[in-house]
Amino acid sequence: MASGSNRILDEFAKLMTDAAGTAQSVRQEFETAFRSQAERVMNTMDVVKREEFEAVRDMAIKARDENERLLKRIEALEGRAPTSTADKIG
Repeated sequence: MASGSNRILDEFAKLMTDAAGTAQSVRQEFETAFRSQAERVMNTMDVVKREEFEAVRDMAIKARDENERLLKRIEALEGRAPTSTADKIG
């Protein structure tokens, strides 16, 4: 009788192992399909990637710093200090 009980447990363990493997495969398939669909939707929304955004942001920061540095240099060359925002713009 112990042999029959042991065989049932072995079959049950095999069934659970197969079920776990199948569940993992289904999960991976779902994740792949979801990522693919999400990427497709994002591409149609004309959204920029984070890396591209950060690169443009860094360029804007550098340009702003350079503009401030050049403004100070111009003011020093002209021998005057900024008096208002209007002087900086025009």
